[in-house]
Amino acid sequence: MSRSEERPDGRYDVPLTVAGPDVQPARSNGHRRATAAAAPEPAAPAEPDTSATDEPVPSARAGTTPSTNDEPDAGTDEPGTGTDELNSGADEPATGARDRSTQGDEAGRMTADPPAGAAVPDRPGDHWDRKVAAGLAFLRRRLSGEYEVDEFGFDPDLTDSVFHPLLRLLYRDWFRTEVTGLENVPADGAGLVVGNHSGTVALDALILATALHDQHPARRYLRLLGADLVFRMPVVSEIARKTGGTVACNPDAERLLGNGELVGVFPEGFKGIGKLYSDRYKLQRFGRGGFVSAALRTGTPIVPVAIVGGEEIYPMLADIKPLARLLKLPYFPVTPTFPWLGPLGMVPLPSKWLIEFCPPIPTAHLTDSADDPLVVFNLADQVRETIQHTLHKLLERRPDPFGP
Repeated sequence: MSRSEERPDGRYDVPLTVAGPDVQPARSNGHRRATAAAAPEPAAPAEPDTSATDEPVPSARAGTTPSTNDEPDAGTDEPGTGTDELNSGADEPATGARDRSTQGDEAGRMTADPPAGAAVPDRPGDHWDRKVAAGLAFLRRRLSGEYEVDEFGFDPDLTDSVFHPLLRLLYRDWFRTEVTGLENVPADGAGLVVGNHSGTVALDALILATALHDQHPARRYLRLLGADLVFRMPVVSEIARKTGGTVACNPDAERLLGNGELVGVFPEGFKGIGKLYSDRYKLQRFGRGGFVSAALRTGTPIVPVAIVGGEEIYPMLADIKPLARLLKLPYFPVTPTFPWLGPLGMVPLPSKWLIEFCPPIPTAHLTDSADDPLVVFNLADQVRETIQHTLHKLLERRPDPFGP
């Protein structure tokens, strides 16, 4: 048994190595490192006295003491090749495997449960499910009468659910319409939008109303003013009323503007949409300027708008006037596709459209001059010149009518 020495405080040093029947002596540095790693942690190991023995003291790890395990050692006696090095090498793959397993679990949880607020991608069929649900909700509203119609017959629910989706296919996909200058359209309150008319069939008014509603930040409706002929036709009259149109007369225009609505007017009338293709993008006379009087009486700003693209959808090559008088129509068009192709001739050609809203022209300071013919004529001429100049500018931007 090794010697123990008494310390000045009366205690005895713990012997470093005890040779007994149940204890294995340390054989080498490698062995001591192995047994030290395998030994359980004691509560508070005492510091050995290195002066009591001639053997070098092993450098044990923090919190461990030499082991007194009587099991036979499986390591080697050569320094640096004990079981501690073998065990540490074997632990690394296991740790890596645990890390990969944890990462896989985290990836699975992220896939199964996306974080709050994250956009969930649509599953196959979700788009059509939403369309069917919206269609059923629309039918329920129509059958139960849960929709509003104003004094002019305007039905916003029917317009948003039926007419705008159909027209959206035209202006966005077929005509590839580009809209600029929307910042010139008032976000609220009254406004009078004045545009050029063209195209043999007045699609430009419908395209303008749909594009303005879809792309304006306030999603405003454009209340169109139409000719008397439009409201004498059975089916067309109902559609015009439901989509917000009314007769182009000063009383109706002033009532709409007084209610803070956005009103659209095309002063050229049938002279604009019925002109030949050789006169394309040449503005016709603006009539007597009734739209200016309505704007002056209500102090509403006038927003000129130029539309390029409508002239090419049905290029009018000729006008058969006798047939037009027989059918009581303002004109009977002959186009490259109509009447030669029958109903197929009514399909519009896919021309490229450009729409630009010009800066508004204020009228609040001219309310006292609403009945002055000179003021009305000058203001109407200013609007006409603004639209004509903008048309030339847009035509330079669009050299090919059927380009991308």
